[in-house]
Amino acid sequence: MTAVAAILAGAAIGTGVALLLREVLMPDPALGPALRRLNQPALAPTPDLPGVADRDERWGQWLLEKLSDVPGVRIPYKDLALTGTTPAKFLLTKAALAAGGLLLPPLSTIPLLILGLPLYLPAIVGLLAATLLWFTPDLALRDKAKRARAEFAHAMAAYLDLVALRRAGGVAAEQAMEQAAQVGEGWAFQRIQAALSRSRVDKVPHWESLARLTAELDLPVLDDLAAIMRQSADDGAAVYTTLRSRAKNLRTELLSAQAASANANSEKMTAPGALMAVLVMLLISFPAVIRMLNT
Repeated sequence: MTAVAAILAGAAIGTGVALLLREVLMPDPALGPALRRLNQPALAPTPDLPGVADRDERWGQWLLEKLSDVPGVRIPYKDLALTGTTPAKFLLTKAALAAGGLLLPPLSTIPLLILGLPLYLPAIVGLLAATLLWFTPDLALRDKAKRARAEFAHAMAAYLDLVALRRAGGVAAEQAMEQAAQVGEGWAFQRIQAALSRSRVDKVPHWESLARLTAELDLPVLDDLAAIMRQSADDGAAVYTTLRSRAKNLRTELLSAQAASANANSEKMTAPGALMAVLVMLLISFPAVIRMLNT
């Protein structure tokens, strides 16, 4: 019975490590599906249970107040705003994962403790697991924000072309930005539409709202558009060529980044491929070597 419990405990730990590695080492998404998602209408958010959502937010807010001044606790507000996650929920997830990592090894090794395993070993493993799981949400959020910024950059290349076409048709700068934003249906265009709507409420130029959105979400691609449209409004310069040139340069930068990522992934496969070739050669030559040694 004790052996079965030990096997189950080892299987639980192995499953947790495998899921953790899968989350951290998740590969980048394919470009085709990512571009198709940009043109899909936004799905209606799934309503959470009010009690559960309020309780999680309340607990997360309590942790945020208690741990905000603790050294080493860093809240990536820009990435959270970009991905639509609240700081309270993010910190609650980190604390829950850390607590799970701290308690899982001692609980799973109770059968082994009965056999005389030293007590400090599960405690050390629990501390290491808690530390690792505490930083796991940061890595997952960073990867998610990186993919979101890449999708936003692709949307911005299309948005720049749309604004250029509106300006070429004689539309005013702010109207061109609004009409171009209404064409797209992806989440990036929805963020731009919200920023432009806020600028109308605040009675400020649209490029000021885009500059504010750039600072809030760390989206440098928006800063170029804001600067170009501000110059167009100040001196009446023709910006059609400038916008089209910036859109072309942005596409070139994105393609270069994707090519560099593909080359890096190809280089990562060199060592596993060479190791597999060596293993195949050993398997092929193993019977002959054994026969020579036995003769």
